[in-house]
Amino acid sequence: MKIIGITGGIGSGKSKVASFFAAQGYPVYLADQAAKKLMVKHPSLRSKIIDLIGPDAFTAKGHLNRKLIASMAFQDKSILEKLNGIVHPAVREDFERFIKNQHAALLFKEAAILIESGGYQKCDRVILVTAPEEIRVERVCQRDGLQAEQVYQRIKNQWTDAQKKPYADWEVVNIDWDQTELQLQKILEEVRGY
Repeated sequence: MKIIGITGGIGSGKSKVASFFAAQGYPVYLADQAAKKLMVKHPSLRSKIIDLIGPDAFTAKGHLNRKLIASMAFQDKSILEKLNGIVHPAVREDFERFIKNQHAALLFKEAAILIESGGYQKCDRVILVTAPEEIRVERVCQRDGLQAEQVYQRIKNQWTDAQKKPYADWEVVNIDWDQTELQLQKILEEVRGY
């Protein structure tokens, strides 16, 4: 089984790229979605998050207080690092279970910090999705209802595209979706061939 990693900065369009491969019938593991689910349902993970963030990390109904966690994590890099240190081992285990349940010859793993977390080492190849920063900021403001300053704060806490490029086998520049799809089709042909 070949594992292809998909990564990119916030607002680059990595989730849309992942959905392209899912639409082609390939299994796709969405690490960020899995992390959000695990943070709520995994009892020991949940208690570690409360120890780090405080009881307000979860709402009265038991949902993740994403706004609070994001504001704390992206304002204080040490909290972000500790949070990643708590969440990513659980995501890694969940991904291993996901792999065991797959029978496809090819699967995709989408993760925002695939390279930073070392997750790329479990991948045979890596796709880096990029877009100009102003486009990324605009996308995230529209998608999440954030102010531009909040998005720039998050970008500042992520590795740059230049830092990620040495780890990537392909860079997909995602500005115009029709052009992006053409790039993805070429990658798919290449992946099937190796």
